[in-house]
Amino acid sequence: MKKLLFITLCMLTSTFSMAQTPGWTEKAKKSVFSIITYGGDDKIMNTGNGFYIDENGTGVSDYALFKGAKRAVIVDAEGKQYPVDCILGANEIYDVVKFRIKADKKTSALPIAQTAPAKGATVYLLPYSTQKQNTLQSGTVEEVADIEGGDKYYTLHLNTTDKMVSCPVTDVNGEAIGLIQNVTSEAGQSCYAIGATFAARLSLNALSGNDYALNNIGIKKGLPEKEDQALVYLYMIANSLNADEYIQLLNEFLIQFPDSSEGYLRRATAYIDHHKDNEHYALAEKDLEKALEKAEKKDDMLYNISKIYLLASTPDFTYKDWNGEKALQTIQQAIAINPLPIYIQQEGDIYYALKNYEKAFESYDKVNHSTMVSEISLFSAAKAKQMAGANEEALALMDSTITHFGTPLTTKAAPYLFQRAQMRAEMKRYRPAVADYNEYYKLLGGKVSALFYFSREQAEMQTRMYQQALDDIRKAVELAPEEPVYLIELTSAYIRFNQLDDAMEVSRKGIALAPENPDFYRMLGYCQVQSGQKEEGKKNLLKAKELGDPNAGVLIEKYCK
Repeated sequence: MKKLLFITLCMLTSTFSMAQTPGWTEKAKKSVFSIITYGGDDKIMNTGNGFYIDENGTGVSDYALFKGAKRAVIVDAEGKQYPVDCILGANEIYDVVKFRIKADKKTSALPIAQTAPAKGATVYLLPYSTQKQNTLQSGTVEEVADIEGGDKYYTLHLNTTDKMVSCPVTDVNGEAIGLIQNVTSEAGQSCYAIGATFAARLSLNALSGNDYALNNIGIKKGLPEKEDQALVYLYMIANSLNADEYIQLLNEFLIQFPDSSEGYLRRATAYIDHHKDNEHYALAEKDLEKALEKAEKKDDMLYNISKIYLLASTPDFTYKDWNGEKALQTIQQAIAINPLPIYIQQEGDIYYALKNYEKAFESYDKVNHSTMVSEISLFSAAKAKQMAGANEEALALMDSTITHFGTPLTTKAAPYLFQRAQMRAEMKRYRPAVADYNEYYKLLGGKVSALFYFSREQAEMQTRMYQQALDDIRKAVELAPEEPVYLIELTSAYIRFNQLDDAMEVSRKGIALAPENPDFYRMLGYCQVQSGQKEEGKKNLLKAKELGDPNAGVLIEKYCK
């Protein structure tokens, strides 16, 4: 009798348990998985839980589990392991991370509830389990709080442990409302959950490359969901990746955005920049063809491709017909579609690179007579005229370049003032050159280079501004003490002013710096002879002659007989 009563009670209990278990439980628990994260030494860092939110292997879990991790794997309800492929978003404040695994099939996912359950509503906690038995726990909603973006944060009457962090909490329909947080009340009967919609909406954006929380995870990051955001993200993160990592990210970008002409252009550029070989140039060629095919604005893409053809051709490596001529043909195709001044400027730049300075000037002149005239187009025209030997026209164009900035001049005009100063000096108009150098110095507040002091000294010498010249060449040597040219010029200046001891001192420094430079031996030898050190002077003059100085022999004949 007792045995029969026991069997009856067991049957009733089993029937009651099945009646209380929602029908969606068996399918839902397949969405929950265990996570193992590994550090830099490939040792296990942490273990925890998470669940899928879509069929493409996108999952959510707690950020603390991933912080500092170099890789991670999930173990699903069937005991199979899958590596975490990339991170798709993270929030350290609410301790949530979103990621994607490398799955070989569709994943069983929990649908996300779009409506929050009311206070007092029944909810279920679904822990990770590989067992056949039902492990569902039930509780109620104690409080619903609003957080950013209209998402929710829940206080639940539900007894949990630290083994249940990031397990899903569902409503009575089996839709996820949140993830269990690693926080419990003092009484131990309440727990907290961050809204599942908040976790699902985590994403990357254009500036995610600088996100502190994301950068504290060593696992590869995914890409923003919108193409324009993803392109900016690629630009921002490029310098932090090596060549292979960057190309791999571009590969993933093109899988995500297969119609992006900009993506093909960037990958082609990466192939060329990082791999100077026919194999990668051939890959780049295919990408450029694809970029042009996908481009909505063919002229703009032709403009970009023309720049690649010109830059890709180097003295050490040439691929097929990628050269200045092909670049010129390509930009002229763009001009035929839409004759924008920027394309015509590019045409001029290509002519200039091909040393066809007259044609270059013609292109620049067209830009200068358009609404897009700028200091760059004026300066380009000036340089083309200078290279063609038309110095007066070149100088007039340089004047126009400076005038284009208006008055008073700002620091933006400084580089062009320096160029005009050099042009004037080459035309032996030294005083106007010095005036430009002085204005350049003033615009930059005296923050100039050794080259500036050397250049101004050269002009000052020609205008007999000797003290200013000596001060400038001394400053050049002070700023660049290991530049032999400046030491030679300073020695020459000392000799000119008959400061022979100073000249000999600088010459010896030059010999120590550049022992194969004959100029220092010649000047030292001359100073020694003039100072009465005839034998020592002769030795240094002979050394200069031995090193190929054509003037040393003349000095020996004149002073050492």
